[in-house]
Formats: sequence, C-alpha cells, structure tokens
Amino acid sequence: MPQRKNDVLQGTLALLVLRTLDSNPRLHGYAITTRIQQASGDLLRVEEGSLYPALHRMEQQGWLRSEWGTTDKNREARFYSITAKGRKQLVAEQETWANLTEGVGRVLRTV
Repeated sequence: MPQRKNDVLQGTLALLVLRTLDSNPRLHGYAITTRIQQASGDLLRVEEGSLYPALHRMEQQGWLRSEWGTTDKNREARFYSITAKGRKQLVAEQETWANLTEGVGRVLRTV
C-alpha cells in the first residue's frame, strides 16, 4: 500500500499560516507548524524547508512582521504576527480556497 502523503498542498501554505497567526498572535516558526498540525488533527504537516522561505516572503509582502524573542524553552527565536495587510490577504486567500474547493467538489460530483 502506498504511503499517504500529508504534506501541505502547494499554494495553501500562506492561507494556513495567515489563519494560524490570525488566531494565535505572535508565534515562532516551530509553533506555527505545530498549531497547523494540531488543528488539522495530524492530517497536515508543514516542513521547515517550506515554512521559513514562505514566512520570509510573507514578511517581504507586508503580510507579517517579526521580532526576536525568547521561547518557553529559553531559546532565541523569531516571532511572527499578522499585519492589517496580512488580514486583507487572508480574506482573499480564503475566497480563493473556497472557489477552488467548490470547483473540485463540482467535478467530483459530476464526472
């Protein structure tokens, strides 16, 4: 039996990160991946190799801001939070996702 792949679908990472930070302000990268995995009931996994470049891109686009801080385990980490521009982008990403899933659902029901 083939192994079930649960990596995040290409193009949904920004949506997941923005939504996670909208609900949980000021998280470091590992905490973001953990929250996504927990919220999905362990169905989704975000790899660090995908997450950190995405966080950097989203920060450059003005959707996130970051600051250095100390974790609960007393380690230095960059903490991210969503900006007003990021909240607007979250709405757009949610609309895009809703349209995509509606379209896929229609195809699955009719083909």
